[in-house]
Amino acid sequence: MPKYNAIALIARIRDHINKQIVQELEKHNVTGIVPSHGDILMFLYREDVLSIKMLAERVHRTQPTVTVLVNKLEKLGYVERSKSAEDSRVTMIRLTEQGRQLEPVFYEVSQQINGMVYGHLTDDQADQLESLLTGIVRKL
Repeated sequence: MPKYNAIALIARIRDHINKQIVQELEKHNVTGIVPSHGDILMFLYREDVLSIKMLAERVHRTQPTVTVLVNKLEKLGYVERSKSAEDSRVTMIRLTEQGRQLEPVFYEVSQQINGMVYGHLTDDQADQLESLLTGIVRKL
């Protein structure tokens, strides 16, 4: 019989992983960045330049939330803003050289976290875990 505590477990996992991410970044002398910045940086590593609207769609957050996150990344020197050449009302976000230099650190931290989460699972178990969690996300 299920215990119906999946939500509490997911919340605890998220808290532990977020703390671990911050600790690992600090080991690399990266401070001021929180896990929610990671999604934005990850998409900029993949796509180089994105508008605030495109970033919001990719990270599944509102534009005002993404604007706050980008403001912090800009203040830390990791991203810069510019106006779109096609439409001056659109703000484009791109990585600075300092932001690009973080990519290997983010990759390393990501590998460590994935090892913690998936390290004890078989490939079938990992696939099943992801399938179950994806199903929950879709229902919500």
